[in-house]
Amino acid sequence: MPIFLPESHRNVYLFTMDIQMYENWEEEQEHHEEKLQSVVIPYLEARSRGDRQPVTDFLFEYYSFRPGKLMRWNPGAGARVSPSWSPPDHRYKKGNSGWFLDPADFPVKRMDSLQWLITFQKAILSKPPSYGCHGLHEWAMVYKSSAVRHNQLPLRLPMDELVDFVDSQQIRCSHYDAFRFFTDQARPSNHLQPEAGNRLQLEQSGCIHANMDVYKWAYKFFPWIPSSIISDAFLLAAEARQIDMQASPYDVRSYGLEPIQIETPEGRTHYLERQQYITIKASPIRERLLSALIELHQWVQPGTVAPQSQDFRGV
Repeated sequence: MPIFLPESHRNVYLFTMDIQMYENWEEEQEHHEEKLQSVVIPYLEARSRGDRQPVTDFLFEYYSFRPGKLMRWNPGAGARVSPSWSPPDHRYKKGNSGWFLDPADFPVKRMDSLQWLITFQKAILSKPPSYGCHGLHEWAMVYKSSAVRHNQLPLRLPMDELVDFVDSQQIRCSHYDAFRFFTDQARPSNHLQPEAGNRLQLEQSGCIHANMDVYKWAYKFFPWIPSSIISDAFLLAAEARQIDMQASPYDVRSYGLEPIQIETPEGRTHYLERQQYITIKASPIRERLLSALIELHQWVQPGTVAPQSQDFRGV
């Protein structure tokens, strides 16, 4: 809701969020932990034993958000939590009415990044999804290579058969962060040449990695983005990563995962169905993230009123 100041201050425009008040934060924390524990707890247990797991390891190694932060409930910008709460981030302030984030504390140096991310998410949502890649990106990462990325896993095919299969296909990877892990021999075969400068043009919602990355873009703006969005994006990334590894050239049956054999027509059809499923599931999460980013961008403009001086609306 906009607030217009008296005429002498009309060069200042203030934006106020609808403030949510959380008195029973313990219930929120309990629900949040229950939501995530089926993925996070096995990962922590495996890590304590020194065991590797190609699905969940990726979620905490390629993505940099730590399990401890992920498991903490965080209401994000525009919330007030009762004084008994212990916030998950030092940027929360404690006022007479409870804990809150102050828009004045949002780093000015991150404003450009916030605006870019809004533009980026809008661009992805504005394009129709493309499903022509058949999950070949993981194959292109080991193509003609003597060193594979997941050396604890055997390949499902001998290297010569893997090379023959990749050569028989057209690689159509649109994701910059996947493409940069292609072997040098595979890069020229990609129909597209993604780079940092053309992400806005190329990345699209049919890409399983672009949908995993909703999680990354959400936690990049922790604690300002609420854990309800971050946790949903994390669970989506976990599901998408499982499909990603099932369709890879690695044999993941020792982890209870049946391969999606994209080297067969039936396998490519199966992958397409799973790819479309992830796109459909990702879309509302991406839209929620975009809405939160836009609201955050408005909220952190200079002069915005901090929550403890606004009227609160209980939930």
